[in-house]
Formats: sequence, structure tokens, C-alpha cells
Amino acid sequence: MKLWFIEPRANVFVSGVKDAVALEILDDLFRHCPPEAGLLCFRSLPKPPGYEIRTWGATSKDVTRLSGLQLVVETISTDVQW
Repeated sequence: MKLWFIEPRANVFVSGVKDAVALEILDDLFRHCPPEAGLLCFRSLPKPPGYEIRTWGATSKDVTRLSGLQLVVETISTDVQW
């Protein structure tokens, strides 16, 4: 995986290869990884919005759609003191 994707965080992969290659790698990865792996993968697209998010299994982040955009849901801690 680390040959074709950047892993900015554990089990979060960002594609750095052409679309067809990325799809082939992701399909192969999803076929061979157990759902317990909890993968969150980002792939660039040549058309708007410019990216696609694919998940496999239970991830620590939720993905939602808002006005057709796939977005990762982040929580904000209210414990932060300014």
C-alpha cells in the first residue's frame, strides 16, 4: 500500500497514482483485507469535486454527503481552553 498511497494517519490512505491504477489497487485491497481493518481511502478524480472517499469496514471517522460532496465528520472537543 505504501508504494502507491500516502498514509497521513494509521489506516488513512491518499492516492498518489493514476485513477485506473488506484481503482485496481483499492479493489484488490478491499478483496484481501478483513473488514476489521477499517480503511479510509481518498482518491483524486479529474472532475469535481476532485476526490472520492471509499471506506472498508468500521472506521474511526464517519463519511457523510452534503450537497453531493463526501465529507469526513470531525468532532470538536469542547474541553479546549483558550
